[in-house]
Amino acid sequence: MSEIKDYLKKYSQLPGVRAIGVGGSRSANSFDSTSDYDIYVFTDRVPEREERERIVLPISSKYEICGDYFGPGDEYLVDSLGVEFDVMFFDCAWFEGIVRSTWIEGNASNGYTTCFLYTLNNLTIEFEKDGWLSALKKTISTPYPEKLRENIIHRNMMLMKDKPFSSYLEQVEKAVNRGDLNSISHRRAAFMESYFDALFAASRLLHPGEKRLISFSLSNCPLLPEDFETDMKKALNQNGPELVNILSCMVEKLRKVVSRMQ
Repeated sequence: MSEIKDYLKKYSQLPGVRAIGVGGSRSANSFDSTSDYDIYVFTDRVPEREERERIVLPISSKYEICGDYFGPGDEYLVDSLGVEFDVMFFDCAWFEGIVRSTWIEGNASNGYTTCFLYTLNNLTIEFEKDGWLSALKKTISTPYPEKLRENIIHRNMMLMKDKPFSSYLEQVEKAVNRGDLNSISHRRAAFMESYFDALFAASRLLHPGEKRLISFSLSNCPLLPEDFETDMKKALNQNGPELVNILSCMVEKLRKVVSRMQ
């Protein structure tokens, strides 16, 4: 990790950078040989391409600088270490707004509501100037807000099944009837996003993101819906009419867990 710190120091010297954290599977000790380093650079201004190139080009033969498909960031292989860095530049005001909107105000999303909070909670602070990131981490060290929990569950249960029009379940059923495999896959994925968001909120857990959700649930949720693993396997491998029944039953089993964990 000492060599990693040397590289992180270069980012800490960029104008506007207030803090740097290392997160993802590396910080959670759940990494494997394919895992990269998720590096979060919290800044008041996104560095210019030239500033980023001065850091990356001397140490990497394979890189993508300013590949800002999902927000400002760079991905590159550190030749001397044989590992990949995924560097994300987070605007401080924007990130603080997410924490406030979610944790303080209790606003829910269509799946993945607390993912950024999970990132914040689990990252390791490698640099900060004024204690801003430590203070932000402390903000979410309080017990899971009940307003947020209720809003996540309500919103995502509505999306999955309870909406009178265009619930994910209804959309899956229409796609199945049309034999539209692409639409089935798309709507099933949206259903799963809401399913896990509601499950983790019911369990008062922050959402870890899109990877290893079944194993995370098995390891961390104090109570799981009946037939959780079996239903998951069926739902992910079924594209026919039975899929609608499987997903519908999954919602009802989740509803029972929510009721028991009030």
